Amino acid sequence: MSYISSTPNIPKAIGLLMLSALLFSLMGVCIRYASHTVDNASIVFFRNVVGLFIFLPFILGKGTVFFKTEKLWMHTWRSVVGLIAMYGFFYAIANLKLSNAMVFTYSSPIFIPLIAWLFLKEKMTASMLLAAIVGLFGVLFVAKPDAGMFNQLSLIGLTASFLAAMAFVTVRALTATEPPERIVFYFCFFGTLISMIPMFWLWRPYTLKELAFLIGAGLLANISQIVMSNAYKLAPAGQIGPVNYVAIIFAGIWGYLMWQEVPDLYSLVGFAFILIAIILCSPILQSKLKKSE
Repeated sequence: MSYISSTPNIPKAIGLLMLSALLFSLMGVCIRYASHTVDNASIVFFRNVVGLFIFLPFILGKGTVFFKTEKLWMHTWRSVVGLIAMYGFFYAIANLKLSNAMVFTYSSPIFIPLIAWLFLKEKMTASMLLAAIVGLFGVLFVAKPDAGMFNQLSLIGLTASFLAAMAFVTVRALTATEPPERIVFYFCFFGTLISMIPMFWLWRPYTLKELAFLIGAGLLANISQIVMSNAYKLAPAGQIGPVNYVAIIFAGIWGYLMWQEVPDLYSLVGFAFILIAIILCSPILQSKLKKSE
Protein backbone atom coordinates (compact mmCIF):
# COMPACT_ATOMS: atom_id res chain seq x y z
CA MET A 1 0.00 0.00 0.00
CA SER A 2 1.35 3.39 -1.00
CA TYR A 3 0.96 6.37 1.32
CA ILE A 4 2.19 8.87 -1.28
CA SER A 5 -0.50 10.91 -3.02
CA SER A 6 -0.92 10.07 -6.71
CA THR A 7 -2.03 13.65 -7.40
CA PRO A 8 0.65 16.09 -6.15
CA ASN A 9 -0.57 19.14 -4.24
CA ILE A 10 2.42 21.45 -4.57
CA PRO A 11 1.00 24.55 -2.80
CA LYS A 12 -0.13 22.56 0.25
CA ALA A 13 3.16 20.62 0.33
CA ILE A 14 5.18 23.86 0.23
CA GLY A 15 3.01 25.31 3.00
CA LEU A 16 3.60 22.25 5.19
CA LEU A 17 7.33 22.31 4.49
CA MET A 18 7.52 26.00 5.44
CA LEU A 19 5.65 25.20 8.65
CA SER A 20 8.13 22.39 9.32
CA ALA A 21 11.04 24.79 8.77
CA LEU A 22 9.46 27.35 11.11
CA LEU A 23 8.99 24.73 13.85
CA PHE A 24 12.59 23.53 13.41
CA SER A 25 13.94 27.07 13.70
CA LEU A 26 11.90 27.52 16.90
CA MET A 27 13.45 24.30 18.18
CA GLY A 28 16.82 26.00 17.68
CA VAL A 29 15.60 28.93 19.79
CA CYS A 30 14.57 26.57 22.61
CA ILE A 31 17.93 24.79 22.46
CA ARG A 32 19.81 28.10 22.54
CA TYR A 33 17.89 29.25 25.63
CA ALA A 34 18.19 25.85 27.33
CA SER A 35 21.94 25.77 26.66
CA HIS A 36 22.43 28.86 28.85
CA THR A 37 22.08 26.67 31.95
CA VAL A 38 21.69 23.05 30.75
CA ASP A 39 24.53 20.87 29.42
CA ASN A 40 24.49 19.55 25.85
CA ALA A 41 24.16 15.90 26.93
CA SER A 42 20.89 16.57 28.76
CA ILE A 43 19.47 18.56 25.84
CA VAL A 44 20.16 15.66 23.45
CA PHE A 45 18.59 13.17 25.89
CA PHE A 46 15.37 15.18 26.21
CA ARG A 47 15.18 15.57 22.42
CA ASN A 48 15.20 11.77 22.07
CA VAL A 49 13.07 10.77 25.03
CA VAL A 50 10.31 13.23 24.07
CA GLY A 51 10.32 11.73 20.58
CA LEU A 52 10.05 8.25 22.05
CA PHE A 53 7.01 9.21 24.10
CA ILE A 54 5.37 10.80 21.04
CA PHE A 55 5.79 7.77 18.79
CA LEU A 56 5.56 4.92 21.33
CA PRO A 57 1.75 4.82 21.73
CA PHE A 58 1.30 4.87 17.96
CA ILE A 59 3.80 2.06 17.39
CA LEU A 60 2.59 -0.09 20.30
CA GLY A 61 -0.86 0.00 18.73
CA LYS A 62 0.52 -1.92 15.77
CA GLY A 63 1.47 -4.94 17.93
CA THR A 64 4.75 -6.64 18.78
CA VAL A 65 5.20 -7.93 15.22
CA PHE A 66 6.00 -4.37 14.19
CA PHE A 67 9.27 -4.44 16.19
CA LYS A 68 10.66 -7.47 14.33
CA THR A 69 13.46 -6.54 11.97
CA GLU A 70 16.33 -8.23 10.17
CA LYS A 71 18.18 -4.90 9.93
CA LEU A 72 18.88 -4.32 13.61
CA TRP A 73 22.55 -3.58 12.97
CA MET A 74 21.62 -0.94 10.38
CA HIS A 75 19.14 0.65 12.80
CA THR A 76 21.89 0.68 15.43
CA TRP A 77 24.44 2.20 13.05
CA ARG A 78 21.98 4.88 11.91
CA SER A 79 21.13 5.71 15.52
CA VAL A 80 24.77 6.01 16.64
CA VAL A 81 25.84 8.13 13.68
CA GLY A 82 22.71 10.29 13.83
CA LEU A 83 23.08 10.77 17.57
CA ILE A 84 26.70 11.93 17.28
CA ALA A 85 25.59 14.38 14.59
CA MET A 86 22.85 15.61 16.93
CA TYR A 87 25.40 16.30 19.68
CA GLY A 88 27.40 18.34 17.17
CA PHE A 89 24.41 20.27 15.84
CA PHE A 90 23.11 21.17 19.28
CA TYR A 91 26.59 22.26 20.36
CA ALA A 92 26.76 24.48 17.27
CA ILE A 93 23.33 25.99 18.02
CA ALA A 94 24.49 26.80 21.55
CA ASN A 95 27.73 28.46 20.44
CA LEU A 96 27.29 29.86 16.92
CA LYS A 97 24.98 32.44 15.41
CA LEU A 98 21.65 30.67 15.05
CA SER A 99 21.49 31.07 11.25
CA ASN A 100 25.05 29.71 10.87
CA ALA A 101 24.23 26.71 13.05
CA MET A 102 21.16 26.01 10.89
CA VAL A 103 23.40 26.00 7.83
CA PHE A 104 25.32 23.06 9.31
CA THR A 105 22.03 21.31 10.08
CA TYR A 106 20.80 21.67 6.51
CA SER A 107 24.08 21.27 4.60
CA SER A 108 24.23 17.47 5.01
CA PRO A 109 22.50 16.85 1.62
CA ILE A 110 25.68 18.18 0.00
CA PHE A 111 27.58 15.11 1.25
CA ILE A 112 24.84 12.54 0.51
CA PRO A 113 25.73 11.84 -3.17
CA LEU A 114 29.38 11.21 -2.24
CA ILE A 115 28.48 8.85 0.62
CA ALA A 116 25.83 7.07 -1.47
CA TRP A 117 28.47 6.56 -4.17
CA LEU A 118 30.99 5.18 -1.67
CA PHE A 119 28.69 2.88 0.32
CA LEU A 120 25.65 2.15 -1.88
CA LYS A 121 27.50 2.27 -5.21
CA GLU A 122 24.98 4.79 -6.53
CA LYS A 123 26.05 6.64 -9.65
CA MET A 124 27.53 10.11 -9.11
CA THR A 125 27.12 12.49 -12.02
CA ALA A 126 29.38 15.41 -12.85
CA SER A 127 26.68 17.85 -11.68
CA MET A 128 26.44 16.02 -8.33
CA LEU A 129 30.21 16.29 -7.88
CA LEU A 130 30.10 19.97 -8.80
CA ALA A 131 27.24 20.49 -6.33
CA ALA A 132 29.25 18.83 -3.56
CA ILE A 133 32.28 21.04 -4.25
CA VAL A 134 30.22 24.24 -4.47
CA GLY A 135 28.28 23.32 -1.33
CA LEU A 136 31.45 22.54 0.58
CA PHE A 137 32.83 25.97 -0.29
CA GLY A 138 29.57 27.46 0.95
CA VAL A 139 29.77 25.61 4.25
CA LEU A 140 33.39 26.71 4.70
CA PHE A 141 32.41 30.35 4.15
CA VAL A 142 29.75 30.01 6.84
CA ALA A 143 31.93 27.93 9.15
CA LYS A 144 34.39 30.62 9.98
CA PRO A 145 33.13 32.24 13.11
CA ASP A 146 35.37 34.95 14.46
CA ALA A 147 38.38 32.78 15.35
CA GLY A 148 39.28 31.68 11.83
CA MET A 149 38.25 29.09 9.26
CA PHE A 150 39.21 25.80 10.88
CA ASN A 151 38.47 26.35 14.55
CA GLN A 152 36.86 23.82 16.87
CA LEU A 153 33.29 24.98 16.31
CA SER A 154 33.65 24.84 12.54
CA LEU A 155 35.09 21.32 12.62
CA ILE A 156 32.31 20.14 14.95
CA GLY A 157 29.67 21.57 12.61
CA LEU A 158 31.27 20.09 9.48
CA THR A 159 31.69 16.69 11.12
CA ALA A 160 28.06 16.73 12.28
CA SER A 161 26.91 17.53 8.72
CA PHE A 162 28.95 14.64 7.29
CA LEU A 163 27.69 12.19 9.92
CA ALA A 164 24.10 13.32 9.37
CA ALA A 165 24.56 12.60 5.66
CA MET A 166 25.76 9.09 6.56
CA ALA A 167 22.63 8.65 8.67
CA PHE A 168 20.41 9.79 5.78
CA VAL A 169 22.08 7.34 3.39
CA THR A 170 21.52 4.54 5.91
CA VAL A 171 17.85 5.52 6.15
CA ARG A 172 17.64 5.38 2.36
CA ALA A 173 18.97 1.81 2.46
CA LEU A 174 16.61 0.88 5.31
CA THR A 175 13.48 2.15 3.53
CA ALA A 176 13.81 -0.71 1.03
CA THR A 177 12.50 -3.13 3.68
CA GLU A 178 11.56 -1.05 6.73
CA PRO A 179 8.51 1.23 7.23
CA PRO A 180 9.27 4.83 8.26
CA GLU A 181 7.59 4.40 11.66
CA ARG A 182 9.93 1.56 12.58
CA ILE A 183 12.98 3.57 11.50
CA VAL A 184 11.87 6.53 13.62
CA PHE A 185 11.11 4.30 16.60
CA TYR A 186 14.49 2.59 16.64
CA PHE A 187 16.28 5.92 16.28
CA CYS A 188 14.40 7.39 19.25
CA PHE A 189 14.78 4.16 21.23
CA PHE A 190 18.53 3.73 20.74
CA GLY A 191 19.05 7.49 20.92
CA THR A 192 17.36 7.59 24.33
CA LEU A 193 19.33 4.61 25.67
CA ILE A 194 22.70 5.91 24.48
CA SER A 195 22.16 9.57 25.41
CA MET A 196 21.00 8.48 28.85
CA ILE A 197 24.56 7.38 29.73
CA PRO A 198 26.36 10.78 29.62
CA MET A 199 23.24 12.57 30.86
CA PHE A 200 23.14 10.30 33.96
CA TRP A 201 26.46 11.67 35.26
CA LEU A 202 25.26 15.25 34.83
CA TRP A 203 21.71 14.79 36.12
CA ARG A 204 20.30 17.41 38.45
CA PRO A 205 16.86 18.81 39.24
CA TYR A 206 15.73 21.16 36.49
CA THR A 207 13.73 24.33 36.93
CA LEU A 208 10.31 24.65 35.31
CA LYS A 209 11.76 27.13 32.84
CA GLU A 210 14.52 24.70 31.84
CA LEU A 211 12.03 21.83 31.49
CA ALA A 212 9.82 24.03 29.32
CA PHE A 213 12.70 24.69 26.90
CA LEU A 214 13.89 21.05 26.94
CA ILE A 215 10.48 19.52 26.36
CA GLY A 216 9.59 22.30 23.92
CA ALA A 217 12.68 21.53 21.82
CA GLY A 218 11.78 17.83 21.72
CA LEU A 219 8.16 18.50 20.79
CA LEU A 220 9.04 21.04 18.10
CA ALA A 221 11.70 18.77 16.55
CA ASN A 222 9.40 15.76 16.33
CA ILE A 223 6.31 17.68 15.20
CA SER A 224 8.51 19.30 12.55
CA GLN A 225 9.50 15.83 11.31
CA ILE A 226 5.87 14.69 11.21
CA VAL A 227 4.80 17.80 9.26
CA MET A 228 7.74 17.31 6.88
CA SER A 229 6.82 13.66 6.21
CA ASN A 230 3.26 14.73 5.36
CA ALA A 231 4.62 17.35 2.97
CA TYR A 232 6.64 14.72 1.12
CA LYS A 233 3.52 12.55 0.80
CA LEU A 234 1.87 15.34 -1.20
CA ALA A 235 4.67 16.16 -3.66
CA PRO A 236 8.01 14.80 -4.94
CA ALA A 237 11.02 15.74 -2.83
CA GLY A 238 12.80 17.26 -5.82
CA GLN A 239 10.04 19.81 -6.35
CA ILE A 240 9.73 21.02 -2.77
CA GLY A 241 12.97 19.99 -1.01
CA PRO A 242 14.77 23.36 -1.35
CA VAL A 243 11.93 25.00 0.63
CA ASN A 244 13.52 23.38 3.71
CA TYR A 245 16.25 26.01 3.57
CA VAL A 246 13.82 28.74 4.58
CA ALA A 247 14.61 27.49 8.11
CA ILE A 248 17.94 29.33 7.79
CA ILE A 249 16.02 32.56 7.10
CA PHE A 250 13.70 31.95 10.04
CA ALA A 251 16.71 31.27 12.25
CA GLY A 252 18.34 34.48 11.05
CA ILE A 253 15.20 36.42 12.00
CA TRP A 254 15.07 34.86 15.50
CA GLY A 255 18.80 35.43 15.94
CA TYR A 256 18.44 39.11 15.05
CA LEU A 257 15.32 39.69 17.17
CA MET A 258 16.51 37.84 20.27
CA TRP A 259 20.31 38.13 20.24
CA GLN A 260 20.97 40.94 17.72
CA GLU A 261 22.89 38.51 15.48
CA VAL A 262 23.65 39.78 11.99
CA PRO A 263 25.22 37.46 9.33
CA ASP A 264 28.49 38.82 8.00
CA LEU A 265 29.45 39.02 4.32
CA TYR A 266 31.22 35.64 4.34
CA SER A 267 28.11 33.95 5.74
CA LEU A 268 25.88 35.55 3.09
CA VAL A 269 28.26 34.34 0.34
CA GLY A 270 28.18 30.89 1.93
CA PHE A 271 24.36 30.88 1.97
CA ALA A 272 24.37 31.65 -1.77
CA PHE A 273 26.87 28.84 -2.54
CA ILE A 274 24.81 26.32 -0.58
CA LEU A 275 21.60 27.35 -2.34
CA ILE A 276 23.31 26.89 -5.73
CA ALA A 277 24.56 23.46 -4.61
CA ILE A 278 21.09 22.34 -3.55
CA ILE A 279 19.65 23.42 -6.91
CA LEU A 280 22.43 21.55 -8.74
CA CYS A 281 21.75 18.27 -6.94
CA SER A 282 17.94 18.49 -7.04
CA PRO A 283 16.25 15.45 -8.65
CA ILE A 284 14.42 17.67 -11.16
CA LEU A 285 17.65 19.13 -12.56
CA GLN A 286 19.26 15.68 -12.56
CA SER A 287 16.40 14.22 -14.64
CA LYS A 288 16.61 17.11 -17.12
CA LEU A 289 20.36 16.58 -17.50
CA LYS A 290 19.82 12.86 -18.13
CA LYS A 291 17.25 13.60 -20.84
CA SER A 292 19.65 16.00 -22.55
CA GLU A 293 22.44 13.39 -22.70
